Amino acid sequence: MITLKKMLFGGGVCTAALLAFSIPAEAKRARCYTSDDGYFSCSYRAIDDAGSFRISAPGFPTYVLEIDGPGFAYGYVNLGHRNVPLPGQFVRGRDDGACWNNPQTNTKLCAW
Repeated sequence: MITLKKMLFGGGVCTAALLAFSIPAEAKRARCYTSDDGYFSCSYRAIDDAGSFRISAPGFPTYVLEIDGPGFAYGYVNLGHRNVPLPGQFVRGRDDGACWNNPQTNTKLCAW
């Protein structure tokens, strides 16, 4: 027979596990590069399991790449209070997987 104490403990463990998996990934310090901004220290945050991410730094726009499929992504830049879609599609770099290139606009975004 399951006691109330065991049920409460089991429920608490399940709740703790759900909370642990639902907390967004913490931002990590990184070195970033964009065609427009050059090299800068940034904060890198994964935003989903597909590999989408956000990079931000004081004094620089915040960039978001959302993975559309393996090796392909669409980008956004945050200009104050709104996200603006970046034109074209980004392709993961062949020489450096931390870089994404947009052949239509000749732009590049990297985070190491």
